[in-house]
Amino acid sequence: MRPAFSVIFLTTLIGAAQGLFLVLCAAAFAAGLTGAVASPPDALRVSGGLVALVLLVAGLAASFFHLGHPQRAWRTATQWRSSWLSREVIVLPLFMLLVALYAAAHHPAGAALRPWATWIAVLGVLAGVALFVCTGMIYACLRFLQEWASPLTLLNFTLLGLASGCTLAAALAAFQSPELAATLARWAIGLTLIGFGTRALALARNLRLRPISTLATAIGIKHPRIVQKAAGFLGGSFNTREFFHGRTRAALRTVRAFFLLAGFALPVLLLAAGIASGSPVWLVAAVLVQFAGLIAERWYFFADANHPQNLYYSAIA
Repeated sequence: MRPAFSVIFLTTLIGAAQGLFLVLCAAAFAAGLTGAVASPPDALRVSGGLVALVLLVAGLAASFFHLGHPQRAWRTATQWRSSWLSREVIVLPLFMLLVALYAAAHHPAGAALRPWATWIAVLGVLAGVALFVCTGMIYACLRFLQEWASPLTLLNFTLLGLASGCTLAAALAAFQSPELAATLARWAIGLTLIGFGTRALALARNLRLRPISTLATAIGIKHPRIVQKAAGFLGGSFNTREFFHGRTRAALRTVRAFFLLAGFALPVLLLAAGIASGSPVWLVAAVLVQFAGLIAERWYFFADANHPQNLYYSAIA
């Protein structure tokens, strides 16, 4: 498939926002239940909520560049009974509202919302989890794209969002709650390593895949050797533009190596350096490096999917 940067930025930005919000709520719940970690101060909850909201708005804005008729975007919510995309379109603004209310409830000016802060957090967590499910299932439900049709797709969307959000939470905490920053950095290392494990499983699975259909089954000719000489026309078309990325196998291997390094290995090292030194510089660097790596990871995720129609257009692909 041809990666669309509007969707790449949408999924990475909202994933990081979901992870940031969920991790802050998890830290608050853990502090209240066990006292094993420091409770996030109100200033961190407010700044974390605002940063998450900015990321959500940026991701939503990026998605409009993928629409042929942005003025009709509201229609995407009408098929909620059968479409995971419609469900995402409904859950996303609900989650944005709850994140905004969460930040307001912990701001000095939001005293009226303070009694409802816990319930807002609980509803926000449920909406954040639901949004991960909706986003992941948009791709995992497409059975004809074998590279995506796996529970690992949903798992990776969730884990990579949580990992990037936790890394961002650790960087924010380094400035507003240093006693919590090291704990969040350790959580980020754990989530990043788990995310690396599940992403590696997906890569290994996809390398073993074999096309279900062939040229012989597609055109109904039972011959052991069928060779396509041309695609049937001289110019390009929607099919040849939108369903193939146009990059070489060497380029794909380079992108894969980069995202494994920048998305997983380097952030773990930078987070560990931040824990050891106590300097927020390492944690901020981890955020930037991991975001670049996850952009590449998401590009590879789309490029790695081989649409069945490319069997016919193999002369171009």
